[in-house]
Amino acid sequence: MGPKCIAVIGAGASGLAAIKCCLDEGLVPICFEKQDDLGGLWRYKEGKKNGATVYESTVINTSKELMSYSDFPMPQDWPNFLHHSKVQEYYRRYANRFLLHEHIQFGTEVLSCVRHLDFGKNGKWTLKTKKKDDETIDEHVVDGVLVAVGHHADPYFPKQDFPGTNLFKGKIIHSQDYRNFKGFENMKVLVIGVGNSGSDIAVELSSHAKQVYLSTRRGAWVFSRVGPYGMPVDFFGVTRYQKLMQDFLPEKLTRSFIEDMLMKKFDHAHYGLMPEHGPFNQHLTMNDDLPSRIITGSIKIKCNVKCLRESGVLFNDDTEEEVDCIVFATGYKYSFPFLSNSILNVEDNAGDLYKYMWPMSLTNHTLAVIGHVQAFGAVNPISEIQCRWATRVFKGLARLPTEYVMWKDIQDKRLKMKKRFYASQRHSIEVDHVDYMDQIAEQIGVKPNLVKLFFTDYKLAKKLLCEVCSSYQYRLVGPGQWKPARNTILTQKSRMLFPLHTRIVKKHRKQKSFFNLFFVLFCIIIILAFIAALIMKL
Repeated sequence: MGPKCIAVIGAGASGLAAIKCCLDEGLVPICFEKQDDLGGLWRYKEGKKNGATVYESTVINTSKELMSYSDFPMPQDWPNFLHHSKVQEYYRRYANRFLLHEHIQFGTEVLSCVRHLDFGKNGKWTLKTKKKDDETIDEHVVDGVLVAVGHHADPYFPKQDFPGTNLFKGKIIHSQDYRNFKGFENMKVLVIGVGNSGSDIAVELSSHAKQVYLSTRRGAWVFSRVGPYGMPVDFFGVTRYQKLMQDFLPEKLTRSFIEDMLMKKFDHAHYGLMPEHGPFNQHLTMNDDLPSRIITGSIKIKCNVKCLRESGVLFNDDTEEEVDCIVFATGYKYSFPFLSNSILNVEDNAGDLYKYMWPMSLTNHTLAVIGHVQAFGAVNPISEIQCRWATRVFKGLARLPTEYVMWKDIQDKRLKMKKRFYASQRHSIEVDHVDYMDQIAEQIGVKPNLVKLFFTDYKLAKKLLCEVCSSYQYRLVGPGQWKPARNTILTQKSRMLFPLHTRIVKKHRKQKSFFNLFFVLFCIIIILAFIAALIMKL
């Protein structure tokens, strides 16, 4: 009996990781990508594209060390936050390094994915695909499926929520169709939605349009890519240390600390952005330039839209503005058109998926959804570790828990999300990077033992605790162990600093903070926990 054949749907960030993980486990991947090239969302196309694309000026919001795959770090001379062309180049290098192209059928759309006649016995799937060139229909029987289509394909366009859209004589588009500022010069533009896309588009248009209005229903806390001491913000924010502080300190204290930090940069109330919820009770809005555009008047923050009129917009506060164009930056709906509702039914962007991967409708777990999360972190390492888990389940090297345990996990997560986030379909698949990565790593047996490392490799342990939670640490032990992982972790800060050192300055001011005090206290707690564990064994 030969190796199992696994279908991978999509050749974007998640699909490429899926192919690679299949090969690592000795499985035979066959990837179907309806576009003519890899990269998914990050394959920029100036004209109309079947699916989402970045806009021309897009720069990613996660730093290169956080978003690198676990055994393929980015070059040290690359910037910390990459333009979309560099992100696409990284995916090409990744595909070339691990010979992924030969397993991809480009220009091939998956029409349907259904359970094979003997699914109960063998867990096989039947896929129907259509070639873009000659519209040839093919059928494929495979042993497993990794659904890696992403969640930026079907735009959420709530025009029905805004009375008068049929009366408005200007231009209305969704952010999915936005490419650059050309054609918007000297216009008055309203952008609806203050998420990452909405704020980025508003900032770019504010340098070219006559006036930009940015409408927000609830407001938002605006984070910058540049963190303390000018380092990437995730080098401080996406760490085990921060996760521990968040878990052990009262929520009011951590919320107050973060809010104070953000308010010191600019007072969100004076700028019309102050929300009622806390900084981590919504998906993060990252933008370095928004406050400077507001203070110069090129962007004006407005409340939610009440209705549209022929040549303008009436807002909920009964103010009215003339606009020539409206951009709906209102996100996306999550859908899997090739899967029947009996396999995965998505309502209000939520589906019954264990760990956001495994459909609860199946008892034979040979299909997994990859990358279907909205992370307080980066998608590449999350998709990769999901694929590492899924491929081992497909091979029978790992088992899922009982149905009761999986349902309880889903319900617990929904309750936790309901308490933490305001009600919105965008918050149906939110995960914290460190927590979620550790959860999956435990399923595979690749989570590093931080307590043990503090006694056996203190230098490495301190890096794992204090610096960005990069995916390399999940290659230190267990299946898929990668020998260069330790050194890659020890040198990640130097790779982060390298592109900044274009003019060498001899003297550096020593960074002072309360971190060392917290760190000493944490070490004491670790030692006491270790001693307590030894005593209990006696």
